Amino acid sequence: MPGTAPSTLTVAVVGATGAVGRTMTQVLLEKRFPMTSLRLLASERSAGKSVAVPGWGDITVELATPDAFEGIDIALFSAGGGTSKELAPEAAGRGCTVIDNSSAWRMEPGIPLVVSQVNPDDLEAHEGIIANPNCSTMQLMPPMMALRDAVGIERMVVDTYQAVSGTGHKAIVELEEQVRAHAEGRPKVANVYPYPIGFNALPHIDVFLDNGYTKEEWKVVTESRKILHLPDLRVSCTAVRVPVFMSHSEAVHVETTAPITPDRARALFAAVPGVVVMDDPTNKVYPLAEQAAGSDLVFVGRVRQDPSIPDERGLAFWVVSDNLRKGAASNAVEIAEVLVERGWVASASRRGVGAGAGGRSGA
Repeated sequence: MPGTAPSTLTVAVVGATGAVGRTMTQVLLEKRFPMTSLRLLASERSAGKSVAVPGWGDITVELATPDAFEGIDIALFSAGGGTSKELAPEAAGRGCTVIDNSSAWRMEPGIPLVVSQVNPDDLEAHEGIIANPNCSTMQLMPPMMALRDAVGIERMVVDTYQAVSGTGHKAIVELEEQVRAHAEGRPKVANVYPYPIGFNALPHIDVFLDNGYTKEEWKVVTESRKILHLPDLRVSCTAVRVPVFMSHSEAVHVETTAPITPDRARALFAAVPGVVVMDDPTNKVYPLAEQAAGSDLVFVGRVRQDPSIPDERGLAFWVVSDNLRKGAASNAVEIAEVLVERGWVASASRRGVGAGAGGRSGA
């Protein structure tokens, strides 16, 4: 339900001292988001610290409590699922629009799960809480939307090769230390992952479920169906952690409803805002994790026919994107931009049309 955006905007970043939180603040500044006030919130461990924000001076990090959300219009959350379950309803109940980066709300009925250039219209129905997809799902959705709209999708198989930055700063430090240990002939010590990630590949991201998939893999299955509005889409995923610092890479195999050629697929992908096709393998042109780092774009290449699927209804391609930016922070800010542009910032509770997410969840 549309509303009217406030004439002044107070924005908060929750989990402001973490890797994604810091990137959220950076992206807000880069995009010149029309905020008149910026507040940084975090746990007791970080509250009271001073953070230098270009153009805003030194901002003292405040403790994230329910009352801290009084007067905040938009809150970008990147503080973990537990914090989101506790504080997002409190924030929404105070009239704040929450854009949450955790998995806490993604599959909740009535909570929009949004990729900015794929399903922004879903934002209109928000009641105070909006979910940001998982980073590995996020970069898949723009090219998959293009195929869905043009030729239909029957099945998708995805293998992800995910950077250690998806685990956080401690994983980056551990990979750096393992590289040094290898160069110096010392044993590689693993604390963050079950085994050393240096010079290794771990087919294990998040916990294993009863069906044999990891939670990370199952997020790709369920979130893709919700974002694409295809509840019966057949999806399978294998998620692998690799010794790369930044950017996730994915090998994608798609069975389409109608025939499609690689040339047409490239044209469809290139027409999606925020997608760049890099596909000239004879000249060694294809997306690389290192090149994608620091960018808000989704890069697609290695587009080819999948001969295992008859009637030219199969495609294989490679997708790469920065997991901290488009995979998390930048999409959250882009959602906020849509809310402001369309006048959808105010939550249902502020508009007086219901209790909003805070009243519904009981969390």
